[in-house]
Amino acid sequence: MNKKESNTVEASKITLTELMLPSHSNFSGKIHGGYLLQLMDQIAFASASKYSGCYCVTASVDTVDFLNPIEIGELVTLKASVNYIGNTSMVVGIRVVAENIQTGKIKHCNSSYFTMVAKDDNGNSTKVPKLILSNPEEVRRFFDSLRRINQKKKLVSLEEKFDHQSRESLELLKKYNVIVNYSLGI
Repeated sequence: MNKKESNTVEASKITLTELMLPSHSNFSGKIHGGYLLQLMDQIAFASASKYSGCYCVTASVDTVDFLNPIEIGELVTLKASVNYIGNTSMVVGIRVVAENIQTGKIKHCNSSYFTMVAKDDNGNSTKVPKLILSNPEEVRRFFDSLRRINQKKKLVSLEEKFDHQSRESLELLKKYNVIVNYSLGI
């Protein structure tokens, strides 16, 4: 395989457009979130694989907010590009919009971030090309990804320090809409 040493964000860009059919809907007549996630996973794979020149797998999905429901008969467009790279991983940003074909109205339905890992022919993680950032928007997206990664690391660090059996932790729960119905054996 002839892998590149570096690659551009532009080289990772993928667009996928699909008409939403009744078979894609849930019981309330809206497009099923699981179906949308499947499309998002496909486009994340395509973007990361195109960028890295390798088979890629999904490592994690971050921030999946369903902002607006998608109706049967709407045209859904997903746009994806690599926003950030690590040694073997890439963060692929995905934007989902839906268009009412009759009115032309377009609505933003979802933005999400998939972390994809490049694999070699033996299934081992492999280094990805350096990312060439070509404009201020690409730099902003890279730093936004870096910020999300650092926030996630801080959260994991806080979770490691959290002692769910301490009196202080149980007192903290009084702020929330929960009832702790057991006593500590302290």
